[in-house]
Amino acid sequence: MPAGIRTTVVFEDPATCPLVEFSAREEATVREVRRSVRPVEVDANGRTVEFTADVAVDPDGPISHLFSHGPVHRYRARLDDAVDCPCAALGTFGCPVTHYTARAGKLRLVFYADGYEQLRAVVADLRERFPDLDIRRFVRTPGEGDPEGADSVVVDRGRLTARQREVIEAAFERGYFQRPREKNASDLAADLGISPSTFREHLAAAEKKLLGDILGERR
Repeated sequence: MPAGIRTTVVFEDPATCPLVEFSAREEATVREVRRSVRPVEVDANGRTVEFTADVAVDPDGPISHLFSHGPVHRYRARLDDAVDCPCAALGTFGCPVTHYTARAGKLRLVFYADGYEQLRAVVADLRERFPDLDIRRFVRTPGEGDPEGADSVVVDRGRLTARQREVIEAAFERGYFQRPREKNASDLAADLGISPSTFREHLAAAEKKLLGDILGERR
């Protein structure tokens, strides 16, 4: 993990990026964005990226469907360098983007700045280019010489739906995570007026989101 300041930002405007527009148009979640190893075919000034989405479509324009394997659908986008997007802006500052998720027209990025001076400059530039910027959190990560355990993590409970939060709070408060358990999934589901399978589904989704924050692996 790079040392510095890990920053999570959100952009609400689908026009922020062609991939975000794709997510809005197709009501899809886009993730796992990587530069493609394949040379750009449009022109020498373009760039090519590949990404995964949770829908299988045959889009028009610069995005093409590469393959599907079960729930995984891989796409390639050929973008002109003139396209102004947050990732390109961060690249001019040398800030690595570690997580990219576009969902239904909303873009969430996690990137690293090497210190507060760089972070201020980056945020000022992003705000000028993208007025809809919403800064969600800053987390300082340890560098050389920092005491052991200096890393800190902020858990974003706002990522949970109301039902997911209700389920995980009930599970915690009523002893589901105790060993031995004070209440099992069937008991808690009955208390909440839902089926055991629905209880487990919401609990698993909430755990995945919270553990993603702790481990720095947003999905």
